[in-house]
Amino acid sequence: MNIESKMEQLMSEKEKLSSGKAYERLAKLFDDGTFTELDAFAKSADGYAEVVAAHGFVRGLGVYVCAQNSDIAGGAMSKAQAAKIRKLYDLALKTGEPVVVMYDSIGGRLNEGAELLASYGDVLKYSNNLSGVVPQIAVVLGKCFGTQALIASSADILIMSEQGALSLHTGGNEASAEENAKHGVSHITAKDEDEAIEQVKSLVELLPSNNLASACIAYESVEAQGTPSLNCSAAEAAFAVADADSLVELQAAYGKGIRTALATVNGTTVGMVATDDRALDGKSCAKAARFIRFCDAFSLPVISFIDAERFECIKGAAKLTAAYAEATSAKISIVTGDAFGAVYIAAAGTGAACDMTFAYPGASVSALTPETEAVIMLGDDYGGKLKGSKDPKADRAKVVADYKDGNMTVFRAAAEGYVDDIIAPEDTRAKLAAALDMLSNKRVSTLPKKHGV
Repeated sequence: MNIESKMEQLMSEKEKLSSGKAYERLAKLFDDGTFTELDAFAKSADGYAEVVAAHGFVRGLGVYVCAQNSDIAGGAMSKAQAAKIRKLYDLALKTGEPVVVMYDSIGGRLNEGAELLASYGDVLKYSNNLSGVVPQIAVVLGKCFGTQALIASSADILIMSEQGALSLHTGGNEASAEENAKHGVSHITAKDEDEAIEQVKSLVELLPSNNLASACIAYESVEAQGTPSLNCSAAEAAFAVADADSLVELQAAYGKGIRTALATVNGTTVGMVATDDRALDGKSCAKAARFIRFCDAFSLPVISFIDAERFECIKGAAKLTAAYAEATSAKISIVTGDAFGAVYIAAAGTGAACDMTFAYPGASVSALTPETEAVIMLGDDYGGKLKGSKDPKADRAKVVADYKDGNMTVFRAAAEGYVDDIIAPEDTRAKLAAALDMLSNKRVSTLPKKHGV
């Protein structure tokens, strides 16, 4: 066969493949449906490799993408597939651009034996070594089992289509998108692959290309999602100040005591952390801690909206405290209601090393809960106020409320230097924009160590 005939045959084979599901997904993701394929003719067994690797542009931003090709051997992992993915990771490292991997695979080519184990190990190692260098987004659009589920879950953000299945186990134990969201494995659930791909586009636009780059900044005027008020919750206040249509909430079905989201405020990408419960449990704290570490890895400012009384889990509280304290990105906290004891210290005060702490007029900041402080500070007067009470429970609550209103106001905390400014809720967005501008060039030298433990 001469060269012309061989080329004609190869191009014919590739043309047939290009109408497959993996290519359709890439065309939906990349601008204008155009991209540059990598290792286009790489072979696996007696056919082409089971993944399509490409570079292209998503809303004008360079991105590397792998899409497992279920049209070939069910998208099964092989040494050829692993080699294509490794090459893509290498290029992403050299050029500092995000990586997106679309999962749709029945498993691995078992006939490759020990080579299959090495293939899985290489991809897992490369993915984890690239963590914190460029953003990694995993998109589960079909089956994703065993070690591939482990690799997908190692990504910074995991998006699952409702048609996807992600689990370390197979044989009837496949976990649905709903289950993975509930257990905090996935970050976003999409109704179908089109919605999942649109979510990828939104995230690529929000995130910086790498850990040395800045996130996209819009300089034109942007409208807010809404306006906070004294009556709204911390989460409602947080989401209201985000630019309209910019907010992407992560892990909404998990750890509901704290809500986390990526958004822009006046065009600047930020990470939002907002309490949504009076008592913060372990799942909520772990969720927030991971999110803060992610934001810090890419120097995204962390804006925290606090209204909580206490932690319920010591281990979770320790994780959250460490994440706040270790993060060197810009940190701004707004106390919308109560911030007592460890909650204030860990998330809004000196323990969190916050750069700026604001509070609403009705907020309350104290080292102790109102009940505890009232008992200690009032001493014998506390018992005296309840002596002869016909309704001790109601009268005790009134004594505590009166003490809180008179002695635990945010004005006292501001006078003692624990709050930088007391602001009206409707001024939150303007104050945040000014603080973000002030902190845009923040630099912090850290101790010479590998990482905290």
